[in-house]
Amino acid sequence: MIGNKVTASGPDPRDTFEFRYKIVDLDDLIPSHLANLAPHPNFPADLQPRQRSREASRQQIRKIASKLQPDALIDDFKTLDRGPMIVEGQNRLTIDNVLIGEVWVCSGQSNMKFALRRAENGRDEAAAADFPRIRLFTVERAVAQQPQDDCQGRWVVCSPDSAGEFSAVGYFFGRQLHEQLDVPVGLIHASSCCTATIQTFMSRSALAADPEFAAVLEDMAELVATYEHGEPGSVSEATLARWRQAVAKARAEGKQPPPKPEANTDWYLGRNPPTGLFNGLIAPLTAFPIRGVIWYQGGSNVNEPTLYRRLLPAMIRDWRSQWGQGDFPFLFAQMANFQRRPHAPYQSKRAELREAQLMALSVPATGMAVTIDIGHPKRVYPPNKLDVGRRLALAAAKIAYGQDVAYSGPIYHSMNIEDGQVRIRFDHAAGGLTTADGGPPSAFAIAGPDRRFVEAEAAIDGQTVLVRSARVREPVAVRYGWADSPSCNLYNAAGLPASPFRTDDWPRVEADR
Repeated sequence: MIGNKVTASGPDPRDTFEFRYKIVDLDDLIPSHLANLAPHPNFPADLQPRQRSREASRQQIRKIASKLQPDALIDDFKTLDRGPMIVEGQNRLTIDNVLIGEVWVCSGQSNMKFALRRAENGRDEAAAADFPRIRLFTVERAVAQQPQDDCQGRWVVCSPDSAGEFSAVGYFFGRQLHEQLDVPVGLIHASSCCTATIQTFMSRSALAADPEFAAVLEDMAELVATYEHGEPGSVSEATLARWRQAVAKARAEGKQPPPKPEANTDWYLGRNPPTGLFNGLIAPLTAFPIRGVIWYQGGSNVNEPTLYRRLLPAMIRDWRSQWGQGDFPFLFAQMANFQRRPHAPYQSKRAELREAQLMALSVPATGMAVTIDIGHPKRVYPPNKLDVGRRLALAAAKIAYGQDVAYSGPIYHSMNIEDGQVRIRFDHAAGGLTTADGGPPSAFAIAGPDRRFVEAEAAIDGQTVLVRSARVREPVAVRYGWADSPSCNLYNAAGLPASPFRTDDWPRVEADR
């Protein structure tokens, strides 16, 4: 349910309330669709949960939702656009402008936050964004030391006035879902710009559960303890000492002493510390079940790709545990190409980070949008967000909605050595392989026992690729797109790009440092 305003009135005319509401689950009542309704603290007492625990809230919301005549909603949800919907108990609730539909969280760092108006053809796209059955909710950025129960933001109807500042990836994703499914779509945008590592989106319990993850919590605690302004919520001794000196000087000069300094937390809020964005952006949403998540992040973890192999799956498990609704679909964008294209194969931390993202597909109900072909050599935030959103929507069509669609580009499966060349087999290659420019596949490299990679020749053979080089008589390993900004051109018949990969497990850049 995606609405705008709720009014509640009781037996006494003075018992009238307006309250904000968010996403709650009608899953038990409307299996194919999700809805939203959650009370403000001033919600009428007879419908308030007795405990303010998240589980109590879930149960109470389901009790309220049970009054919504779900059988009728299943049959007639398309006719309920814009409501009103009335819920009656001892009090009467009127919910205006209600839609029943699909709710997705759109999260990550700057590439997810990237506004539609800044995207390629963004101003024209925003001007045409007249979709009254798509609703947008942007969570205002908030960093917190403890998980929050509430957030700042409001639902708005998707229109030329509202869409321009919304996440471009989120908008294109939601628009395609709306058009494919012909149902209302609600998009909750909860991301942060600049330096936002994956650790800031994880709960304290998830980080503390792994000794290597927990190191960032220890580093942060030390920083807080030694920072000039002291621990958030307190004033450091250094600051107090300077204040005392200023007071003594003022009194000696017969002047008014300066006021005692208050705690300064700006330094903390200006950062994205471990758990900070989870506490401020994500935790407020977790009481309200969703259809799934789309995720676009990785750049801030490029220097720790090995750790990211475990961080991303851990965060997915963490969020699923926090929401408590099973393995909802978690779809993510792989890091795009960036910087100058190399003249020869070389080691790349960005390639290793992409590999870590690729490995996260081992987690159930996940999907990945490959973006190795739509980056920009000079812009770490590439403007082509349309294809990112479309590819994530294809993954949703398959993973969330069970549609029979090609939703992934070719993914490396296995290799065989045949007469001095290597045959590469792929998943998601039904219908054969092709290249974007009609030429032979590029960005392949091959190595022999000496582990020295050289540029390779490649040729498509049905659903496989044959890779060779006259300089490598005894090949043992192949890499594809293994660079910051490779010139990849391999696609499947559905027009989706192949993910970069390697067949070896030799030491990585990070391990060699």
